[in-house]
Amino acid sequence: MNGQMCPSRLVLEHVTSRWGVLVLAVLLERPYRFSELRREVGGVSEKMLTQTLRTLERDGIVHREAKPVIPPRVDYSLTELGREAAEQVCALGRWTEHRLSAVQAAREAYDERSTHASQDPRGQSG
Repeated sequence: MNGQMCPSRLVLEHVTSRWGVLVLAVLLERPYRFSELRREVGGVSEKMLTQTLRTLERDGIVHREAKPVIPPRVDYSLTELGREAAEQVCALGRWTEHRLSAVQAAREAYDERSTHASQDPRGQSG
């Protein structure tokens, strides 16, 4: 995974991308039509959602089912592989929500140290 050319790195990028994470989290609930999915994800352009879904479909994470009805209907759902990935991503999301205050405290401490260091004419803190 740490190797620059490691194939798993690309899959990790797809699953943890800005829109990939949100798509996986939403599809973990149930299958969605494109327009429903776009509303649920929120803030994603049609082009970016299409690109994200195609990438995840190619990776075997999302299943696309086109139904031969009028008007055309396309449903998106998670494959077994996708459900497994979504559960992992959602676990990371829950950890982030649970530990957000600790992260914010660390940021504030860092910013405080950085502010003091930039005010020291010798470039040293403390």
